[in-house]
Amino acid sequence: MVCRVVGGGFLRTLGVGIDLVDVQRIEDMIERKAHRVIEKLLTPAEREYCLGQAIPAQHIAARIAAKEAAFKSLQLVPEARAISWQDLEVERNANGSPNLRLHGKAAEIAEETGVTRMLISLSHSNLQAAAVVMAQG
Repeated sequence: MVCRVVGGGFLRTLGVGIDLVDVQRIEDMIERKAHRVIEKLLTPAEREYCLGQAIPAQHIAARIAAKEAAFKSLQLVPEARAISWQDLEVERNANGSPNLRLHGKAAEIAEETGVTRMLISLSHSNLQAAAVVMAQG
């Protein structure tokens, strides 16, 4: 698939990932005081944002789904297995839309494979959180 970019040029889709996480599973994790797990899965900025929300489990679940979807979008690269949870970070743009920031091994793989943009979409309900990530270059 090729997409035309405003201002000229083309981007091609290099990979797509999707993931779904049960919010109840995350609520149970929080209730068990499994904060070490949350610290492993989320960056400090992600934890601060999620724990500041009315229902933190929904936002944590969405970020876990996003990271799994991002990994899946890069999984054709053999080195992708070395990507850690901390190498993928969901941020919010000024308008509130999600953005995926790559660190460490994820950034290295993106550069080596020509990934120039990671499109991300998040959604959640009371029961589930979902994410789709498209790696483009």
